[in-house]
Amino acid sequence: MKADLVLVFGSVSAFERAEPLAELKAFYPAARFAGCSTAGEIRGTQVLDETLVATALQFDRAAVRTASVTIDEMSESFSAGERLAQLLPPTAELPAPAGGEGPLVHVFVFSDGLHVNGSDLVRGLMQRLPARVTATGGLAADGARFSATVVVADGGPAAKTVAAVALYGSALRVGFGSLGGWDPFGPERMITRSRGNVLCELDGRSALELYEQYLGDQARELPASGLLYPLSLRTKSGEPAVVRTILAVDRERMTMTFAGDMPEGSYARLMKANFDRLIDGAMGAAQTSFEAIGERDPDFALLISCVGRKLVLKQRVEEEVEGVRDVLGPRTVLAGFYSYGEISPFTPGAKCELHNQTMTVTTLSEMET
Repeated sequence: MKADLVLVFGSVSAFERAEPLAELKAFYPAARFAGCSTAGEIRGTQVLDETLVATALQFDRAAVRTASVTIDEMSESFSAGERLAQLLPPTAELPAPAGGEGPLVHVFVFSDGLHVNGSDLVRGLMQRLPARVTATGGLAADGARFSATVVVADGGPAAKTVAAVALYGSALRVGFGSLGGWDPFGPERMITRSRGNVLCELDGRSALELYEQYLGDQARELPASGLLYPLSLRTKSGEPAVVRTILAVDRERMTMTFAGDMPEGSYARLMKANFDRLIDGAMGAAQTSFEAIGERDPDFALLISCVGRKLVLKQRVEEEVEGVRDVLGPRTVLAGFYSYGEISPFTPGAKCELHNQTMTVTTLSEMET
């Protein structure tokens, strides 16, 4: 069978079995492969667990390249993003009938979910990518266990890896949108001490102590229970607030590690779920992505939603995927996963950054000749 790109998303345990991936590669011998472990797999409007979902894409007038880097320490996240961007050529040869060289248009990023500062990774990547090139993607997950994540980049699944899928060709149309749907509660507090994505103090008090105070009995289940109560982060610059969730806690040092930066001087506020607004947020992200490619039915949509949303929605989780289907229409192929962080601009034209607790929708179509 012919395919240019095969996206694979599955549980850590599914990737531990070598046979399914080997069979896929034998079935699509010329394809590039990329993907990661998840906290749930999206196939159409189904949300699955402990499976391996593969989506094969074939392009008529676009080209695909893949690259990957390894990262040993979280402090290397910025340089990992730079190195990854530098591995992607600015142009690539397009297939017939388009022919010739096509420009780099968009990059999908799939990153280790536990050993990366997602904010630094995105900054490094975007600093080195050519102007006007966009990027979306997400951080690999491991259910609500936070134990181990893996990334696929043509080879077998590997830990501490960041993969990129580069898409080339001016006939390619890419849309994206990212929205949440959480309600803030409690007072807004200033971050008075932090180190990158490690939060130490809020208003001069232990951040972990304050967090545990709000969570009560649920504090024993951190970091997993923190997915239900993320932090809204607002900077002094007036940029839109982003949401951050916990990856780990250190009770000896009384600190919390988040998926992205928690800069000193910023303001943080606890958030809680609103079922209807979560689903409305998913539909809003789909609508923004839909409109960005000219309001035509997309050929493909990559959905990346946060594990925290899945834990909150529970048996209603498929409603947010069905909401995306309602917006994009029955023709569009839907695939994706639940993540530890989402990479996207809020809307086209905004800067790319790491989000938590959002639904990010990326739509693809090829212009007809």
